[in-house]
Amino acid sequence: MMDLWTSAEIAEATGGAASAPFAVSGVAFDSREVGPGDLFVAMKGETTDGHRFVDKAFGQGAAGAIVSEAVDHPHILVPDSAAALQALGIASRRRMQGKVIGVTGSVGKTGTKEALFLALDRAMPDAAHRSVKSYNNHVGVPLSLARMPRTSAYGVFEMGMNHIGELAALTRQVRPHVAIVTAIAPAHIEFFGTEEKIAEAKAEIFEGLEPGGTAIIPYDSPHVATLYGKAERHATHILTFGMSEEADVRALDVVPAPNGGSIVTAKLPQAEICFTVAAPGDHWVSNALAVLAAVEAVGGDLAAAGLALAEMPGLPGRGARRILPVEGGEALLIDESYNANPLSMAATLKQLGREKAERRIAILGGMRELGDQSASLHAGLAEPLEGAQVDYAILVGKEMEPLASALGGALPHAHVPDTAAAIPLIQTEMRAGDAILVKGSNGVGLSRLVAALADAARDGDMN
Repeated sequence: MMDLWTSAEIAEATGGAASAPFAVSGVAFDSREVGPGDLFVAMKGETTDGHRFVDKAFGQGAAGAIVSEAVDHPHILVPDSAAALQALGIASRRRMQGKVIGVTGSVGKTGTKEALFLALDRAMPDAAHRSVKSYNNHVGVPLSLARMPRTSAYGVFEMGMNHIGELAALTRQVRPHVAIVTAIAPAHIEFFGTEEKIAEAKAEIFEGLEPGGTAIIPYDSPHVATLYGKAERHATHILTFGMSEEADVRALDVVPAPNGGSIVTAKLPQAEICFTVAAPGDHWVSNALAVLAAVEAVGGDLAAAGLALAEMPGLPGRGARRILPVEGGEALLIDESYNANPLSMAATLKQLGREKAERRIAILGGMRELGDQSASLHAGLAEPLEGAQVDYAILVGKEMEPLASALGGALPHAHVPDTAAAIPLIQTEMRAGDAILVKGSNGVGLSRLVAALADAARDGDMN
């Protein structure tokens, strides 16, 4: 197997000095993730210093390190480890000769990135690379770039932001041939003030497009004109996707699939395809259309993409579904615990309303970074809750007070201060035939509730 990086290549890319020759097969900046053969990047942060964990990293098998202080292990010495990681990412992108796709959006970017990777990998196994987890910020993106094998035919990178200018910096590192905006929603609106400004910030992804590049835009978004206007200044080709007849990539027909999900007939500029989307919900149909647009734009295999979409499993925290054994039968747990904003809340509640269940239970955590609009946006969830015919809701966190007030006595609910209080409540409440949606901003910690229910099911402690 070809080395990911040699010490000489790392030194040249970062301007650092190598203490000894070595080669690495991976890159990590979190010592807990270091494995045999990895390069450990020891960075200094506000609360900790990675140099404290160098010995631990080598104890776990690290082959080398990037450091700003000399250590008693093979290393590249640089003035600034964070800047060196960025330089290594840029060097990785420079040597890669394949096609690169960048993905951003207020909702759906991680799922779209994963689906796109699976679509490309289905046609060319082991030839596609993507950013793992949600490594989409100023350190996650260069890390994901630095991990990209030099022979990759495709690279798929997720990019996030919560301030003006952040995406512009990231997209100039990624230099995508294709740039996707999945959707615009009031996520991080605390830092922008309006959705229009969020759209403007998301459109920064087009600034890094390579010559001849393609911009992929959600036609059904109320901000399509803003996105299109920015794309026109940087993209050679623009593709829109959506349900509208005016979209370049559009769903001609959508029907429920027998095991959940959707059967979709889609029209593209050069093809028409019928495929299944395993993940349930209208938002996943939209994500799938963006995926197909990107696959066509890079000359990929649309048939293989359709098969990948049919086979894609739910992602932990982003739609993973688990059957829990409970007294007298089973309950369905839908794990959407990783993140939430008003648009994604409404979409997942709509899908909950379609689930065949004796009862529908929604466990909703507060939505963060909504600023002055937080109270009204939380209260606004009353309508989608009632529209989904939810039988019982558990509202978690102080942010949910306006929603509790808006519901009044119209829908049975409990408002609890935190996840710790919600866990025993749902353990007592749940019963056979329930469909239980768990969704909230990551900071609320509803993943701990999901883990507690999974652990109880594994140990046979469900009521």
